[in-house]
Amino acid sequence: MRILVIGSGGREHALVWKISQSPLADEIYCAPGNPGIAEHAECVALDPTSSIELADFAQELRVGLTVVGPELPLTMGIVDEFLKRGLRIFGPRKLAAELEGSKVYAKEFLQKYDIPTASFEVAHSPDEARQILDRTGLPAVIKVDGLAAGKGVFVCLTPDDADKAVEAIMVKKKFGGAGERAVIEQFLEGTEASFIVISDGRRALPLVTSQDHKTLLEEDKGPNTGGMGAFSPATNLSQDMFRSVMQDVVQPTLVGLEKEGRRYAGFLYVGLMLTPDGPRVLEYNCRLGDPEAQVILPRLQSDLVVLLHSVASKELGRAKVEWDTRAATCVVLAAEGYPEAPKKGMPIEGLEEVEDMEDVFVFHAGTKREDDQTVVAGGRVLGVTGMGEKLSQSIRRAYEAVGRVRFEGMHFRRDIGLAALKGRASQDKEGKE
Repeated sequence: MRILVIGSGGREHALVWKISQSPLADEIYCAPGNPGIAEHAECVALDPTSSIELADFAQELRVGLTVVGPELPLTMGIVDEFLKRGLRIFGPRKLAAELEGSKVYAKEFLQKYDIPTASFEVAHSPDEARQILDRTGLPAVIKVDGLAAGKGVFVCLTPDDADKAVEAIMVKKKFGGAGERAVIEQFLEGTEASFIVISDGRRALPLVTSQDHKTLLEEDKGPNTGGMGAFSPATNLSQDMFRSVMQDVVQPTLVGLEKEGRRYAGFLYVGLMLTPDGPRVLEYNCRLGDPEAQVILPRLQSDLVVLLHSVASKELGRAKVEWDTRAATCVVLAAEGYPEAPKKGMPIEGLEEVEDMEDVFVFHAGTKREDDQTVVAGGRVLGVTGMGEKLSQSIRRAYEAVGRVRFEGMHFRRDIGLAALKGRASQDKEGKE
């Protein structure tokens, strides 16, 4: 089977890497790909948001399955274009992907179907945002309505924090049209977890749990990013809570979407806050998480192509999944200046040395080849994943590998997974593993 993967980041490298292990994958293409992906697939210079060109390519080469990595093509309707032509593709249609494309829609959906989440109000102007904040008080969380690459969430503890958030979103228009509206919601106390399932619209097959680290700096400080690291399993999700999420969040979401004519097929990512009163939905994503993909896919022992194909062919009920019981930790190496203004062009050293390490995987994100060297080409440059029998061993393995990679201005968090080792729920309580 010929397979096309759309995207160019660490998530797409992890997808291509796992797909390449399947005996069903005869030829793999990636649009546009990156130097790490190029080791497993033929990279083609096509814009991942150009649905027409990508569908033409898949049609001409008789691609048997297309897998969409990032959110933007999904919210723009690439799945609808492929299905219209009778091409098999993995991912939700445009209407279903609005769960991620609009936080206002997502919050109203959660409220409508009585799915547990934080209380909220919607602001349409800076003045309205300030009035809501005056009425509801602080702390609060202010979110951009549209897509913002994981950077459109502001936790506001002080009036100055709130003023800066409203200014950035609705006055300076830092996020463009995505900030025409803002969601202002209740601040929730607890710990976060990433809960990702594969769904065909009615059935949901849960993946192993994971937890990411969104902020730039240690101890969860600094601005939000696309993710600075992740680990799996999420040690704060007990079996009871796992069942609660499936019963009270995932299934009502699928039922509600089908009622609205938005039947959902693809990866469904639920970002959770685990509070003393139970799990609360922070956000939906309509694709596999990044960097969560870099810790989930190394633990997958089943054939990924079979799983993806079972959704695209509406046969998910027959799918069975096996997982590696070991833990995985991914540390993201970012460029100097990330997330605001990352510097680019610096040569990356040590990749060959790390690739020879056992139980270590390096996933490229913001890289390119230049003058026979791999150089920095984006904000999040690499994801370095280590595996171990216990979470502590996987953390140690990942950081050992990180110590062998070098590029000018390299920044990374030194505490990925460490909070989970300090008395959080035991790793062996993860549900369904």
